[in-house]
Amino acid sequence: MTTLAAHMPRTLIADDQPDVLAALRLLLKGAGYQTEAATSPAAVIEAIKHQNFDLVLMDLNYARDTTSGQEGLDLIARIQALDSTLPVVVMTAWGSIELAVEAMRRGVRDFVQKPWENSRLLSILRTQIEMGRARRKRERLEIEQQMLSRKLEEELEEAREIQQGLLPKTMPRLRGFEIADAWQPAQAVSGDYFDAFKFNERHAALCIADVVGKGMPAALLMSNVQAAVKATASELVAPRELCERVNHVMCGNTAGHKFITFFYGLLDAQRKKLTYANAGHNAPMLVRRDGAQLRLKEGGAVLGIFPEWQYEQGEVELRSGDRLLLYTDGMTEARNLDGEEFGEERLLEVLTTHRRLNATRLQERIMTAVTEFSHGHFHDDATLMVMAVE
Repeated sequence: MTTLAAHMPRTLIADDQPDVLAALRLLLKGAGYQTEAATSPAAVIEAIKHQNFDLVLMDLNYARDTTSGQEGLDLIARIQALDSTLPVVVMTAWGSIELAVEAMRRGVRDFVQKPWENSRLLSILRTQIEMGRARRKRERLEIEQQMLSRKLEEELEEAREIQQGLLPKTMPRLRGFEIADAWQPAQAVSGDYFDAFKFNERHAALCIADVVGKGMPAALLMSNVQAAVKATASELVAPRELCERVNHVMCGNTAGHKFITFFYGLLDAQRKKLTYANAGHNAPMLVRRDGAQLRLKEGGAVLGIFPEWQYEQGEVELRSGDRLLLYTDGMTEARNLDGEEFGEERLLEVLTTHRRLNATRLQERIMTAVTEFSHGHFHDDATLMVMAVE
């Protein structure tokens, strides 16, 4: 079909009177329409099933029903069942208010009584064809949008499954230590990263990170962080050195406005010592058995901005009864109905108050406190890890 023909309105004319069909086809052809003819309801349905039309111009009365219009009304319902967006304009010599109302109720767009006035009929057809094309375009766009939404949902669900596969299934077991975690993404995927893994029976790593932003871009960057950490980490690599290596990688993988806060700790379970470097992350909270509090701040700048940054590292001795909390700012920035943030003071208070609980129960208590405060509405990804020293 040529481009010109594709834009010519295609109209199906349905009438059982040959002279009426001939007159209408001649009128419409002169006005630039393509036309097809049908002389019975069955022929109308067959034509609509096999061809696309911009409009149906149809009589309400056929050979088996010359006055009531019932056969035409039934045909309207059948057309609507096939294509509810196809405009239908009816013509009849037996017009009445009641018949017009019933035809409109069944989906007819306009009503013309025989004998017709050419200019009025052509005006009605142009209007209804334009409106019909607009309806079909809207419906097509809605369908495309629905299909796109379903595809995006499927892709996000797949991405979520992939991301969950990257996160630790269980926390490592080290003699004298217990580790528990919680992860609450704000969307289908998260920009938070956390991990804990053993190098041997003596050494293990604890790390947590927060990529700026949310959603898929943050999740993709998070996977890069994880890959860089796993490729670099070793019991022989000091935390400051690991931060420098990961930072160098991330500076090459991030745009100028993206960055990552990151904390990495190397645990020596035998000596009960934690060596760490904090790259701009929320300082982990350490609460002693007697309630004394420490914050692990030593380190340097966030990852992904300054490629040559040299990091410092800190060291802390761990004692029986200590509780260490690593977290992302989704925990402290959770808001209540008044817009007030949970905040670090409340978080530290919960940790201190319940410091005698084991790691699993303490993690649950902290998450419960934040969830109740925010009524379950986390505006950002929220992650925490608790380590209890036995």
